[in-house]
Amino acid sequence: MSWIPNIFRRGKLYEDLSEEIRLHMEERAEQLMGEGMSHGEAEQEARRAFGNRTLLEERSREVWQWPTVESIVADVRFALRQLCKSPGFTATAILTLALCIGANAVVFSLLNGLVLRPLDVPDGQNLYQVQVGKGHSPGMSYPDYIDLRDRNRSFDGLIAYEISTAGLDTDGNPSPVWLYTASGNYFDVLGVHPYLGRFFHSTDENGPNSAPYIVLSYAFWQSHFQSDAGVVGRTVRLNKFAYTILGVAPPGFRGTELFYAPALWAPLVNQQQIEGSSNLDKRGSQGRWVIGRLKVGVTQAQATEDLNSIATSLAKAYPKEDEGMSFALARPGLAGDMLGGPVHAFVGGLMLLAGLILLAACANLGSLFSARAADRSREIALRLALGSTRGRILRQLLTEAVLVSLVGGAMGVAGSVVLLRWLSAWQPIPDMPINVTVHPDTRTYLISLLLALASGLLFGMVPVRQVLKADPYQGIKAGTAELAAGRRVTLRDVLLAAQIAVCAVLVTSSLVSVRGMVRSLKSNFGFVPQNVIQVNANLNMAGYSGDQLPVVQMRILDEVKKIPGVTVAAYANRIPLNLGWSQNVVFLDSATNYKMSNAAAKAIEYDVSPGYFQAAATSLLRGRAFTWNDRKDVPRVAVVNQEFARKLFGSEEKAIGNFFKIGGGARVQVVGLVEDGKYGTLSEDQKPAMFLPILQSPSNAMWLLVRSNLSSQEVGPSLERTLHALDPGLPFTINTWEEELGTALFAARAASMALGVLGGLGAMLALTGIFGVAAYSVSNRLRELGIRIALGAPRREVMRAALGRVFRLLAAGSMVGLLLGIAATKLLSFIVYQATPRDPLVLAGVVLAMLLLGLLATWIPAQRALSIDPLILLREE
Repeated sequence: MSWIPNIFRRGKLYEDLSEEIRLHMEERAEQLMGEGMSHGEAEQEARRAFGNRTLLEERSREVWQWPTVESIVADVRFALRQLCKSPGFTATAILTLALCIGANAVVFSLLNGLVLRPLDVPDGQNLYQVQVGKGHSPGMSYPDYIDLRDRNRSFDGLIAYEISTAGLDTDGNPSPVWLYTASGNYFDVLGVHPYLGRFFHSTDENGPNSAPYIVLSYAFWQSHFQSDAGVVGRTVRLNKFAYTILGVAPPGFRGTELFYAPALWAPLVNQQQIEGSSNLDKRGSQGRWVIGRLKVGVTQAQATEDLNSIATSLAKAYPKEDEGMSFALARPGLAGDMLGGPVHAFVGGLMLLAGLILLAACANLGSLFSARAADRSREIALRLALGSTRGRILRQLLTEAVLVSLVGGAMGVAGSVVLLRWLSAWQPIPDMPINVTVHPDTRTYLISLLLALASGLLFGMVPVRQVLKADPYQGIKAGTAELAAGRRVTLRDVLLAAQIAVCAVLVTSSLVSVRGMVRSLKSNFGFVPQNVIQVNANLNMAGYSGDQLPVVQMRILDEVKKIPGVTVAAYANRIPLNLGWSQNVVFLDSATNYKMSNAAAKAIEYDVSPGYFQAAATSLLRGRAFTWNDRKDVPRVAVVNQEFARKLFGSEEKAIGNFFKIGGGARVQVVGLVEDGKYGTLSEDQKPAMFLPILQSPSNAMWLLVRSNLSSQEVGPSLERTLHALDPGLPFTINTWEEELGTALFAARAASMALGVLGGLGAMLALTGIFGVAAYSVSNRLRELGIRIALGAPRREVMRAALGRVFRLLAAGSMVGLLLGIAATKLLSFIVYQATPRDPLVLAGVVLAMLLLGLLATWIPAQRALSIDPLILLREE
């Protein structure tokens, strides 16, 4: 460690070393002059005998052990000067890396926020969501939850919750809000502490509607109560019922689902007041999501085994509802595997594509660096001839590459922060608090730094072979000729082919996604959303319940039909392709045992009013639609879709007049047959669906469909005035049905947008890569091409000689990329409706896109090759 003090006086040491070397040379010159040489000859001979003075000084300094830092600083300074001499190259390289590293930072933040990072609660990694059945459904009945909570030996606590809506009245003007209804132990098990006041607890629950309390989210407290600390203890009305505000949740807590930001939390035991009805005592009603905190030392496998032992017991005790029940555990935050599986797969696919883009960028820059090293062959040869080591030259080239990558990475991260903030605030579905917080954290910055360093080293190492094989004598003599010529397939060729293949993968994926989107917009949904305004209202929010519901709904319908321009209007408890879809088990008419295992099918269920099929423009194929005579006091009837008829009765012709049974054994007669449609998602397989008269099963949920021959701008205001006149205290949202479809199209649109951006980046990289190689190829062969032209070679032969290899690489890379893209885009079929890579238009589009990229990238080099004047070239030689 004796060298450490020398760091602070190295300037004096360097001067002393230089002075000592000078004295040695002067002494030797004096000796030679004493032997009879002239002064000039003596100094020249002394310098020759002494050798390279600068090299000797550098090697002598290495003994003092600090020149590594100093030489790095010198390398950085020299690299900055070299990069400033080539502003076009530097700007292109930095911008390329900024875009690619920024894209990786954004996608990694999504991966981190949705997959890697646990829920933002204490010890979130110990939380697991309980899933039910072979399909890993997140839903569970409340009685089953109670049994699991009280009988398990693996969890410190199990919580139950569900997403709901209610009408909140704070100042006489009720408005709909989204909330969690949660079990009393919700906050205690999660380990969350209030920002203000307190939370509700299990001790507050004493039966149905026994806990009239709410807890506000921090964001809702700020936006609707102006951060007033005095709200604790204040009474507000939730669906006309008085509720006390107990407290405010902490700022970072958004609940137990990553995509959902509630306004408030209310006790689950008050379900009847909040939702208008209660099914907490029904073991067959599976609507609650359950999360548990594992005990210390208990593994996921042990907990699953424990829960399944309880499931076996429940199946024996309640064979009708719980037969064949089983449980599994999954990471919480995305409704278990229901959303978690597709989201994880898609984000993982995006991460792979973003990584491929970065690799393509590295290939692009590696090719440019290789060409740049070849152009600097004379400089490298001179430095080698003057005594520089090849390692020092390589370190210099790597320093340039790492500098470029660090600056590009910093710019990319800065851009990604802006984009991620926008994504975190983006609410894709206007009437729902759905968004994902993907703020960058330490992991994002660390990954971005590692990617920047790895990228710089990766493309900076490409010229290594050129430098190691460089011959100083040949380099000085040949000038700027390529350092490593003569090989049939160069590294630059391989990099370009890989880059083109990556571009083809991205272009294929983006075209498949866009093509699927176009098909989804033009496909048959089983209804026609155009020219329809839909109104979503929950009558429970205005205090209506029981026998009041059909009376109020029919009065609303009668008034709406009087609005000028309205051709038909109807209502239902839910509409297709909305988040509120529901399934029910159905049995054959001959069934006597109504266990789940005996069910003939699970059918999507809708309760609709007369006129619904006309309002939705759903084709009635056979039989009749509902009338106002289909009430509670008459036999139950249904209209079913084609898939339902095929599955239960074997054919569509046998459906009309036939009977089936629903849960509990209620007998229903089929009176009509309608076309198949899409009910849950656009990418789903065809499902059986049944439509029941809403008068036979009244619902407080009301989706009013109003079809008119006027625009929504003309009918909308009249519709709002009519509803407000009927009941000023009824909260509702109004929208066109096409806009409402944004919920179903969100995943496909997000996929198309993300893949389109990545495809554009890939195309840009391929364009610059092909241009760079083509331009360098033409530049290196100018003399040869000039001779060919002088000897009378036709333009086609000149083009083949100049760019033939580039086009062969384009064809090979595009073919490989297309095949990989076909394999990769199978994932899209789970997200984008009718997304298939085998679509002839997609295949033709990829071929055309790659051809256009090739033509565009080689246009300028081709023009240069054809405009060569051989006389000027030969005169220069």
